[in-house]
Amino acid sequence: MECSDCRGPVSHLVANAPLLYAVLLAVTSADIVHVLSLYGMFPEVAVALMPICEVFGSISPTVPQTSNTGEDISVYMVFSCAFLLLLKLWKFYRPPHEHCMLGKGAPVGSELTLEYLLLLRNNRLASSFNTPVENSAKENGQYLGERSSVIGSSLPQPLIPVKGQSPGALSLIAQPVFIDSFPNFNAWYRQHKACIASTLSGIVRCNPLHQIADKLLNMMYRKLSKGGTVSSTTGTSASSSLSNSSGSVGEEASLRPMLPAWDILGAVPFVVDAVLTACAHGRLSPRDLTTGLRDLVDFLPASLAIIVSYFTAEVTRGVWKPASMNGTDWPSPAANLHNIESQIKEVLAATGVHIPSLTVGGNAPATLPLPLAALVSLTITFKLDKSAEHLHGVAGPALESTAGGSPWPSTPIVAALWAQKVRRWHDYIVFFSSRTVFKQDKHAVVQLLKSCFAAALGSSNSLVSKLTVHGGVGALLGHGFRSHLAPGGMSPVAPGFLYLRTYRAIYDIMFIPEEILSLVVGVARDLSTMETDEHCGQTGKSAHRLKSRQLSLAVVMAKVKQASTLGASLLCVTGGSGLVQILYQETLPTWFLSGSGTKPKSEGSVSILEGYAIAHFSILCGACAWGMNASSLSTKRAQMINYHMGFLASALQQKFSLGCEHATWKAYVIGFLSMMITCAPNWISDVNLETLRKLAIGLRWWHEPELALALLERGGCRAMSAAAELVMS
Repeated sequence: MECSDCRGPVSHLVANAPLLYAVLLAVTSADIVHVLSLYGMFPEVAVALMPICEVFGSISPTVPQTSNTGEDISVYMVFSCAFLLLLKLWKFYRPPHEHCMLGKGAPVGSELTLEYLLLLRNNRLASSFNTPVENSAKENGQYLGERSSVIGSSLPQPLIPVKGQSPGALSLIAQPVFIDSFPNFNAWYRQHKACIASTLSGIVRCNPLHQIADKLLNMMYRKLSKGGTVSSTTGTSASSSLSNSSGSVGEEASLRPMLPAWDILGAVPFVVDAVLTACAHGRLSPRDLTTGLRDLVDFLPASLAIIVSYFTAEVTRGVWKPASMNGTDWPSPAANLHNIESQIKEVLAATGVHIPSLTVGGNAPATLPLPLAALVSLTITFKLDKSAEHLHGVAGPALESTAGGSPWPSTPIVAALWAQKVRRWHDYIVFFSSRTVFKQDKHAVVQLLKSCFAAALGSSNSLVSKLTVHGGVGALLGHGFRSHLAPGGMSPVAPGFLYLRTYRAIYDIMFIPEEILSLVVGVARDLSTMETDEHCGQTGKSAHRLKSRQLSLAVVMAKVKQASTLGASLLCVTGGSGLVQILYQETLPTWFLSGSGTKPKSEGSVSILEGYAIAHFSILCGACAWGMNASSLSTKRAQMINYHMGFLASALQQKFSLGCEHATWKAYVIGFLSMMITCAPNWISDVNLETLRKLAIGLRWWHEPELALALLERGGCRAMSAAAELVMS
């Protein structure tokens, strides 16, 4: 491989292509990627990969270099390995409807875009140079579901020369990096987003992309006759696109367009659109479609990302006719489809999730949307060895996401096809297929949340159970996925483990705060009325309750804290600070105003325990999302705390009526303010002085002068006059 214009670091990259390829191939391993994720190294790895993609994607392939192992390393191989690894770091395969549905309540990690990775890296760079950066950007780096508001112009640009470079060259490690710094990568990225946003528009023949697309079609379908060819313009017959015969080896090599990888990637969407349109109109058989796409991937492995992106976007548009998976045109899943569906149901039932309408009834033929059928047919042709791991790492998540977003039973069909290909992955495929049920069924998510609470609190059937039933983290998370240890196949998975592997796949999570709040309140209500089943001899037959038969207050409070801690953990893991914001702004006020779930004429102890449980839950959610010390102050936390404290003050002044019981409301206010004073005093400095004054007056009406004075004390010097007035009164 040669590049006449390569100088400095560019020529250094090209000269070390075999070494780069070996390193990239090793890093693409799923285990290595997982370790990089645990250490939070995705931003740095993405920045390191972008110049490699830019350089090797801009070079025309010539003579490949030979590694020490004797393997020929081409420009395409290095580029594809770096490009696919970079795409694995952000969810490029998400269909358009997921982009539309993701908002402030999106799951953590759902907005892991390339721009966000670069922003995180630039913010870390700014922090390493002790440069002031907006507090909101620093905090948002803690949660991948939160998008920072810092713009590129506010980031510093330290200039540090590097030895061996020209005087004007700068170190990539010591300066902010933006997509605009890589012209070819930026051009592809814009085209990628345009293809996701809308359908492809036709291109004229004079366009260079048309010429490249025709060359790719000629390479892919060189064995077809003139009457069966496709064109990149309309997808119809075009005798000028393909040749009549297969030709010799030299002729086949001459058909391969020796162009830079970026030019080929720009034409791939039009090639895929042309062949899929031809297949839909019967001018290209499904087998030839799959073979042609596989030839394209073999020629330039990086093109798999474009194929995946196009297919996932087209599935959501719903404009393609379904493909019948009958075993003639497309592969058939009939051999084990029913078995896959029943095992998915068993996995869900073991975690307390019951979906009676899971299995498709009747003898209806199995069908998939045409783009999904083409995608799964392509992926099952890949080899199952280390050399194809970088392909599976890109195609696997995209296939799972696309099948999960398609009508049922798309996921069992895809799972059955892959289980037929790789029998040793059967249990693994069944487990991952069971997660897609939660994408389309909110009721299943609610059942799984209930099972999490039941397992953690030591109940196997309901939230009300014997104290002798053990729970805790072990029962909640179990021992992971253990298919080889069970005598009959898969062992049941713990509900918490299933939820941790599922929550990112849930599209709409806006209902999660209300459901978790209801579960926390339900636990407090059940515990306050729970009695042991132990009887003191024959005296248990008495109709009168004995205080010795009731749970001790210490046990009840410990269980309530355990439930609220679990609820806060699940809420923050699912949606980060976005869901906590919804909790403070919408869920809590609505619950108190409407009295949701409040039983009429509840006992005083029941109402007090409910209020304390909600207070502990809300404090923990805020602490997990915004922090508790002064170093993590942010405008968002100040807004949320001010909003919620204003709601409390208005309710104490009786500006509106509450639907919940007074004992519940009083326990919540006192508990919330007490825990804020004790555990998060820095929050009080964010509250307006007038709001603090109103809260202090309300607490004095409730005969809580010590709590009112402590609240004003935490308010600082600005609240001294209000504290003096309180003492004088």
